[in-house]
Amino acid sequence: MNQDAIKYEVLADGTISLTTDQVSGPNHMSADKLLATICKLAGGEVKTKKRSRLEAAGTHVHSHEHHHH
Repeated sequence: MNQDAIKYEVLADGTISLTTDQVSGPNHMSADKLLATICKLAGGEVKTKKRSRLEAAGTHVHSHEHHHH
């Protein structure tokens, strides 16, 4: 069984990149609330992009978010 995880990276231009793969049912709402809170606190523009199955290496993808300041 895969563990629920949110991966993050701060890019050279200050963009925060958050990536999630499939999140289990019990944690899905909590993950959505966490991502919304991070977006609100980080400010700036929010872009959400669904990764292709190829990018996700065969896993279901929830979202890929970039926050620009």
